[in-house]
Amino acid sequence: MLTINDVEHVARLARLALTDSEKEMFARQLGDIVGYFNLLNELNTENVEPMAHAVPVKNVMREDQVEKKYSRDEMLAISPFEEDGFIRVPKITD
Repeated sequence: MLTINDVEHVARLARLALTDSEKEMFARQLGDIVGYFNLLNELNTENVEPMAHAVPVKNVMREDQVEKKYSRDEMLAISPFEEDGFIRVPKITD
């Protein structure tokens, strides 16, 4: 079980101001979380392969295919702002 002093230490590191009731509540909740991890540590994982994801992950991306759908003039024609043959966009940096 975590103590109030442990919660105060973590709160100080996180720059949190906690009431006494919050300290008690967090001590209980964090103690439950640590207890659950201790329970997990009791599991036999000797024959379990290390993994990065709980379920298999596969890449579902398609191959890139170059397609020319619109001409430069068509793109400039639908642009709200065009200047000297380029699409003009608002400035986003100073």
